[in-house]
Amino acid sequence: MSRIVRLANFVGPRSGGLRTALRELGKGYLAAGHEPVLVVPGPRATDQLTEQGRVITLPGPLVPGMGGYRLLLGRRRIARLLRELRPDRLEVSDRATLRWTGGWARAHGVPSVMVSHENLSALIEMFLPRWLPRRRLTDRLNAATARAYDQIVCTTGFAAEEFRRLGVGNVVQVPLGIDLARFAPELRDPTLRARLAGPRELLLVHCGRLSAEKRPERSIEALAALRRRAVPAVLAVAGDGPRRSALQRQAAGLPVRFLGFLRDPDLVARLLATADVALAPGPLETFGLAALEALASGTPVVASGDGALAEVVGSAGTVVGGDGERFAAGVLEVMARPEADRRRAAREHAARFGWPAAVAGMLRVHGVEEAVAWQPS
Repeated sequence: MSRIVRLANFVGPRSGGLRTALRELGKGYLAAGHEPVLVVPGPRATDQLTEQGRVITLPGPLVPGMGGYRLLLGRRRIARLLRELRPDRLEVSDRATLRWTGGWARAHGVPSVMVSHENLSALIEMFLPRWLPRRRLTDRLNAATARAYDQIVCTTGFAAEEFRRLGVGNVVQVPLGIDLARFAPELRDPTLRARLAGPRELLLVHCGRLSAEKRPERSIEALAALRRRAVPAVLAVAGDGPRRSALQRQAAGLPVRFLGFLRDPDLVARLLATADVALAPGPLETFGLAALEALASGTPVVASGDGALAEVVGSAGTVVGGDGERFAAGVLEVMARPEADRRRAAREHAARFGWPAAVAGMLRVHGVEEAVAWQPS
């Protein structure tokens, strides 16, 4: 049995994909006979035994403009906790403020893994001005990350590409998974559909955090473009975040249902199974769990072709680039396929992904089995 201590930032009560991944991996580690310990920031100190193992919350400050995300700060405090926990393996889900923990692990003889949940190159390209040396800055930070940890885990080729161009040899690719029992076509709910759309209306769903990097405005643009083409479509938006007020102003006069953050995972599953098409417009996704959950629910996805979603969605939907007009065209393309065919293709594609395979892959990285490192071409 190994004690796998996991550190993660940007996890909160309303966070999505990262929180899901941490929970499912922790459950898998526990089921495999290991002792997972997750350390995350929160409003107050807590220490609980949960379905994913022990979860320790350390008080951390709110990040301005991030809709409730907090950070683990205070190296001495965290280092003291790590010494008390005496990990056999260290797994870190933050390449920025927690990078120093790779050095701590090396100094204490603890094998370390950093899980790359974002593409730093794409984030810097989006948010930093063009006059800055963005590529050089990205490469410098990524090289430092690769040196700090024994292994870097990326969930897709898109996530790994920014390390590939540096010739980094300690990168392993481990896809995430999906709960195929929780998300299923059989959960389609006629009553829920009647609440959201009329009998002849096309029901679109956008499920995700309402923040700038997710480009949620594209989903509203797509709806507007469809309505201009006289397509009777409505959009249900499940999620919350700092862009919500601006999006509500953008949606004025359009049939957009802002559902907020849905705490009930069963309601999310019913919503995804009930929709006709799911929209995934985020260009920076390094995996896209929400898109995969829609596919598992039998709902095809129209996704951004700029990130990793093309790898995840495959032929079970379509990928497009650019603005809402192109997303609208993607919706029409998907809807032109026979309903039974498109829903079956979505489910069958999602069935290729599962949490047991993801857990096994991560445990191999942690040294339970021999891991095959990705090699640059």
